[in-house]
Amino acid sequence: MLGINELFRNILSNLQTFNPIRDTLDILIIALAFYELFMFAHKSRAGQLAKGLVTILAFAVLAYLLDLRTVKWLLNNLLTVGLTAAIIIFQPELRRTLERMGQTTAWAGKLFMGRHGDPSLREIWQGAVVAVCDAAEQLSDTRTGALIVLERGSNLEEIIRTGTQLTANVIPEMLGTIFYVGTPLHDGAVIIRDGRIIAAGCVLPLSNNLEMGKNMGTRHRAALGMSENSDAICVVVSEETGIISLAKNGVLIRRLDRQNLFGLLQEEFIPPEDKSEEKRSIFKRLLRKGGAGAHAK
Repeated sequence: MLGINELFRNILSNLQTFNPIRDTLDILIIALAFYELFMFAHKSRAGQLAKGLVTILAFAVLAYLLDLRTVKWLLNNLLTVGLTAAIIIFQPELRRTLERMGQTTAWAGKLFMGRHGDPSLREIWQGAVVAVCDAAEQLSDTRTGALIVLERGSNLEEIIRTGTQLTANVIPEMLGTIFYVGTPLHDGAVIIRDGRIIAAGCVLPLSNNLEMGKNMGTRHRAALGMSENSDAICVVVSEETGIISLAKNGVLIRRLDRQNLFGLLQEEFIPPEDKSEEKRSIFKRLLRKGGAGAHAK
């Protein structure tokens, strides 16, 4: 009975000190940290490591419950050495994850306000997406290689510095001119930010994915590498086959036609207005609830 009374006293004490804004922010930070951790494990070899750790922890719990002294001693030493070994082995994945978190701009604004909630920016992106799809179709018909990177949350300034900075509207004629064989910028990537071309001839990081087919060249490997190191969307047109592909989050979607490409890009860059409004109102509702709770006290 004393244990139950103590439990209820702790619950009541926590309820009395509950602060809606502070505790909600606390939960959001923890949720974001776990989300990044799970995404890191899902997109890298760390997923296999996570399965191994879960198995070892299960054995550890069993060993402590049954008081298996030798097994406990072995697991304690294994976990100590294993943690250091895991950091060394997965150093490239950890570095890319930290770089990606550091490159992400205004993630809080994206969470609560929506990056493309501004009506004028929505219109610009609408025209840019249509132009990219038209250009991809035209380049595919002529089998002209192209690599187009559409920036989202991750800041691509380092990539932009590797090319030639421009300020131009996204129109099929401009993209066709840039990627026309023989022009100085046709071998690099075009970077689009906020619905405008801001750089061309850029050099992208190449993917180390060994599962890529041999029929995919440097453009596809660069697009996949860019999507692995950032949240950017990359559109690729094959010079050999004219096949249109899209890279997102380390996944390459191939054999797209204009309509399919438009649907994918529209989903990423032109969300429905009601969803944008819903995101915008989340933070306002939290503030209102927090203020009401404080006033009640």
